[in-house]
Amino acid sequence: MINQNNPSEQIKIAFLKAFKTLKLAGLLRDSGIRKAQGIKVSEVFELLLLLAFQGKNLYRYLDSKYQETAASKNTYYRFLNTATYNWRRFLTSLSAKVISSFSRLTRPDRIKVFVLDDSVLSRNRSKHVELLANLYDHANHRFIKGFTMLALGWTDGYSFVPTDFAMMSSASPKNRIQEVSEAIDKRTSGYKRRSEAVKKKTDVAVQMIRNALKQGIQAEYVLMDTWFTHEPMIRAILDEGLDVIGMVKQLKQRYHYKEGVYTLQELRKLLPEHTPENQFGSIIVKTKNGIPVKLVFVRNRNNKRDWLTVLSTDLSLSDEEIIRIYGNRWAIEVFFKSTKSLMKLGTEFQGRSYDLMISHTTIVFTRYILLEWLRRNENDDKTLCELFFRLCDDIQDMALSTALQSLMSLFVEQLNSVSSRKSTLLKNQLRQWIDSQAFFIKALFGQLSWES
Repeated sequence: MINQNNPSEQIKIAFLKAFKTLKLAGLLRDSGIRKAQGIKVSEVFELLLLLAFQGKNLYRYLDSKYQETAASKNTYYRFLNTATYNWRRFLTSLSAKVISSFSRLTRPDRIKVFVLDDSVLSRNRSKHVELLANLYDHANHRFIKGFTMLALGWTDGYSFVPTDFAMMSSASPKNRIQEVSEAIDKRTSGYKRRSEAVKKKTDVAVQMIRNALKQGIQAEYVLMDTWFTHEPMIRAILDEGLDVIGMVKQLKQRYHYKEGVYTLQELRKLLPEHTPENQFGSIIVKTKNGIPVKLVFVRNRNNKRDWLTVLSTDLSLSDEEIIRIYGNRWAIEVFFKSTKSLMKLGTEFQGRSYDLMISHTTIVFTRYILLEWLRRNENDDKTLCELFFRLCDDIQDMALSTALQSLMSLFVEQLNSVSSRKSTLLKNQLRQWIDSQAFFIKALFGQLSWES
């Protein structure tokens, strides 16, 4: 009997409901993920999917009281190490189905974007993992042994859904510690993923975007950080019918403006040196090969003497809208943090097979997608019934409480920079205004501090 008061059992019930509603068993079957005999493949997948919420790894789980209801250890490891399973088809099909359900809940004119980024998965204690490579970790500024996980996600400003990934090794043979196993059949999906791992990261990224579009996933823009925002990548994405919004690194690249050619630093000097807001302004220029782009210059919040540049190929967008849309890129950073810290990405299994890493990463992505689907169904009133669908507004990008707290925190920060006499007067007026508000509004400002 299921204990309804046990959190892990409640998670299991919710996941199994989502599993049935989204018809994951059919998606597994359509992706060639099947077993000829023995325990059903859907049951194997369900156990691995829920394993992260049990507080045990596979070995401890099979050694616990649950071993009587589970299959043997070899069954699960054979499942994870099978090279013929098309995990990419499964993930993109699941993402497309979930995104389609989310898109139905929002207005057609709501901005939807792809987000492209990568993250390093460390395997420093490994020596014989297939396609293991020496890579530079830009976050920690050091070389490590591991893989670069290139990920593509979709967001509508509220929900984030990972749509595809590639587990990249190094394109340079001298940086690869291990090569592809000679035993792998070159006709399998597993071999295609191995071939992809040693290609250029930008080429793989464009192919992932192309695959998502073929699945019917709709988006207007691709959001990227400084590593991806360069002219060849921009041109390749434009050829797919999408616009680009990305942060630009201050290198030696030149832009055509009027009759001259300028660097980013020179273009910045054409704008006001000091502005009361965080935006300095924008300039429409052309890249070296003639792509028209809009460059928006904003103050660096981490260093107010510095500035950042956001590029957009959609010239019709206002400066504020470009920055607002680019803010959606943060969703993929939250995704990386959540999957690594809470869902055991890269740490749950330590096998040597490349197929195991692909299958395990797909299972972790599926966990995140199902949690996002459950969260949306819990919080979006439009999911209740047709009446609510017609009467309710779109779910907000930011909750009112979060917006008010951010606004008041910014106000307090600016208040500390004015003269003492004006500051005292403004603080008294602000306290009177807060005291006049409803109780639930007052509670939002309980953590504010006047100290700078």
